[in-house]
Amino acid sequence: MDHEESNDLPSALRVMFGGISGRYDMLNRLISLGRDRAWRRHVVEKAALPPGGRLLDIGAGTGGIALEALRRDSSLRVVAADYTDQMMLAGRRREGADRIVWCAADALHLPFPHGVFDAVTSGYLIRNVAEAAQAFREQMRVTKPGGRVVCLDTSPPSQNLIRPFVVFYLRFVIPLLGQLIAKDRAAYEYLPRSTQAFMPPDKLASIMKQAGLEDVQYERFMFGTQVLATGTKP
Repeated sequence: MDHEESNDLPSALRVMFGGISGRYDMLNRLISLGRDRAWRRHVVEKAALPPGGRLLDIGAGTGGIALEALRRDSSLRVVAADYTDQMMLAGRRREGADRIVWCAADALHLPFPHGVFDAVTSGYLIRNVAEAAQAFREQMRVTKPGGRVVCLDTSPPSQNLIRPFVVFYLRFVIPLLGQLIAKDRAAYEYLPRSTQAFMPPDKLASIMKQAGLEDVQYERFMFGTQVLATGTKP
């Protein structure tokens, strides 16, 4: 199921992510080979928040990026917004979650005024929205001039010698882990499938530019399967 294939995608994803919310963080640690927290730290670094600044993490899930931001600077004012209540409920049980403002929100229609956040971050949100350009327009709208929009997401595996091994890992190992640990093979078949079906990084950067962001840059890592893209609101 590609991120643009069905009008019922938002409700279907809400059910899917709700079903795996209890084991989501554990599976992320395993699937990323323990690198997930380092990626979140990198997101926070790229956000370049001032002391006491305001951060919105949209598609926050269980609050990984939001909590990482507060570990880096406890003076930040952090809002974690997500479309799936069960993911946020799981996040609220994490240590330090009481310092976060949790908010149910649609990424395409953010319930915040213009220009209130110093940065907006997202982790694995854009591949799961129907209109990536609209999501970025909304993120830019609520960001202060000069603020950063930072997007961490998946990237189709690079065409290189290790691609067959990466594809095997995505198609077979991740679903098996999902079946054994989260008891939901279907969800962990969708997640790697959406990785392979997602747009390449240069197209992602182009959409961010079209949304009005400037100085858009990206980098790839984890054998080319992850991309971190940043842009600045003029």
